Amino acid sequence: MSTSAGSTTTSYDRREQIGWYWYDWANSAFSTTVVSVFLGPYLTGIARSAADATGHVYPLGGWLPIDAAAYFPYLISLSVLLQVLFLPILGAIADFTQRKKDLLFCFAFLGSAATMGMYFLEGSNYQLGGGLFVLANLAFGASIVFYNAFLPDIAPSGDHDRISSHAWALGYLGGGLLLLLNLILFQRAESFGLSGGQAVRISLLSAGAWWALFTLIPLSRLRRRAPVRQLASGERLLTVGFRQLGDTIRSARRYPQTLLFLAAYLLYNDGIQTVIGLASTFGAEELKLEQGTLISGILLVQFVGLFGALALGRVAQRFGARNTVLGSLVVWVGATVFGYVMAAGDATQFYLLATIIALVLGGSQALSRSMFARMIPPGREAEYFSLYEVSERGTSWIGPLLFGLALQFTDSYRVAIVSLMVFFVVGFALLSRVDVARAEAEAHAQ
Repeated sequence: MSTSAGSTTTSYDRREQIGWYWYDWANSAFSTTVVSVFLGPYLTGIARSAADATGHVYPLGGWLPIDAAAYFPYLISLSVLLQVLFLPILGAIADFTQRKKDLLFCFAFLGSAATMGMYFLEGSNYQLGGGLFVLANLAFGASIVFYNAFLPDIAPSGDHDRISSHAWALGYLGGGLLLLLNLILFQRAESFGLSGGQAVRISLLSAGAWWALFTLIPLSRLRRRAPVRQLASGERLLTVGFRQLGDTIRSARRYPQTLLFLAAYLLYNDGIQTVIGLASTFGAEELKLEQGTLISGILLVQFVGLFGALALGRVAQRFGARNTVLGSLVVWVGATVFGYVMAAGDATQFYLLATIIALVLGGSQALSRSMFARMIPPGREAEYFSLYEVSERGTSWIGPLLFGLALQFTDSYRVAIVSLMVFFVVGFALLSRVDVARAEAEAHAQ
C-alpha cells in the first residue's frame, strides 16, 4: 500500500505497470526507424533535389540560405529548441490538473500522425518533411515527459529501478524488431516491386502506425490521478505554467543532492548520446566499414541492449542504482579507449565495441531515470521530469561540439572519440558524491 500523489491510499497495480512498459515499446519505433536510420538521408536527398545551383534551400524565403546537407541537423536543433521552450510549461500544467494521462496520449497520437504523414514525402517537398519532423519530435519529447512522470505513481520507490529497466528493455526490443523488418524491406525492395524511396516511405509510415497502435495498451491501463496542487483564485493554466517554470528553477535549489545528480547526469548522458550519434560516422570515416556492417551494428545494439538493461536492473537490486551507474561509466571510458585503438576495417572489433556499448547503454539510462524519480518532490513529477528532459536536450550540443573541435584541430577521429571520456570521468566524479537516500529525504521533507 502507498500514499499516492493525490493523498489517497492506493495499491500499486501490476497490470498498470505492464501497461506503462508498453509505451517504451511504442515510441522506440520513432527513435530507431525514423531518427537513427531512415529520415535523415532520405530528407537530405529531397532537400538536395530542391536546392539551387549552390546547393542551398530557402525554407523561410530568400533571406536564409541553408545548405541542403545541413537541413536535417538544423531541424533537429529547432525541434530541441521548441522542447526547451514548451516542455517545462506543459509539465507544470500537468501537475495542476488531472490531464497527465490525456496529455501523454494527445502528444503520442499527434507525433505518430505526423510520422505517418511522412509517407507523402517525395520529389522536392522538403518543407513538408521539415514541418512534419519538427512536429513529431516535439510531440515525442512532450509525451516522454508525461510518460516518465507516471513512474512514481505506478510503483514504490524501491521498485523504480526494476520497473524502469524492464520498460527500457522492452523499448529496445520493440524498436529493434521494427527496424529489422524495415531494413529487410529496404534491402529487398526490388524483389517486392518497390523502389528504394518507396521502401523508405513505407518504413516511415510503419513507425508512425507502430507508435499509435501500441500506445493503445498504456492508454487502456494507466489511471488518472488527482492533482496535488490546485489553481489559486484568478490563476489560469497557461499563466501558471510560465510562473511555475520559474518556481521550479528556484525551488530546485532547496534540493542540492538532486541538482548534483542532475549535473552529473547531464554530463555523462551527453557523452552517451554523442557516442551513439557519431558511432556510425566514426565507423564509416575512420574504420572504413561498409554500410551493411554499420547497419547490422545498429541492430546488434538494439537487441543486446535489451539484455543489458535487464541485467543492470538486476545488478542495481543488489548494489544500488548509483553504484551500478558508476560501474557503467567505467565501461564507457573503456569503450572510448577501445575505439581509439581499434584496427581499421576490422568488423569483428566494431561488433565487439557495439556489444560493450549495448550492455551498458539502456541500463545506465534506465537507472538514471529511476534515481531521478526518487529525488522529485511529491506531486511535482511532470514538472521536474520536464526539467530533466529539457536539461538533457539543452546540453546535447556540447558533446558533438567537443568531438568536432577535437577532429578539426587534430584531424583524427580517434582523438575525437577518446576525447569524449571527459564526460564520463567528470560525470563519475559528480555522481560519486550524490547521496541518493539524502536526496530522497530532502525531496519528501518539503
